Amino acid sequence: MVRFSIPVKGKAFITAVAVATGTFLALGTVTALWENPLFIRMVPAGTAEISLLAAQSILLGLYFSIPRGSCATRQVGVGSALTFLGIACPVCNKILLFVFSGELLLIYFEPVRVYVALAGFLLTGLAVWLKWTKGGFPSLEGDTA
Repeated sequence: MVRFSIPVKGKAFITAVAVATGTFLALGTVTALWENPLFIRMVPAGTAEISLLAAQSILLGLYFSIPRGSCATRQVGVGSALTFLGIACPVCNKILLFVFSGELLLIYFEPVRVYVALAGFLLTGLAVWLKWTKGGFPSLEGDTA
């Protein structure tokens, strides 16, 4: 029987928790997923955005806790950017608003916004898996219960 446990202990565990918590609080505040005095959201956020942000934060915590080995920084960077664009308010994002108009964003981007965040989450998951399997943590196949 294969026993699975995430080998994040000690300093790596503290790193994982710190990165995950910091990511969740910083991105949640900047994207105004909850009311705060710094940012206002013009398009309401649902539970999908908060759930994807929590999952992305956990993946980023895992990514930064894995010892250096084979690095997948391009995947984690693109995945994080896609997740940010997917959970952020499309009308509040000045870069998207500058490139496209507000009307185009609400008509074409708003319906697929959560899927963009999901694609970013999956790409970040791929980056974690690549870093884990190519020199990060040891293989768990030999563990028996």
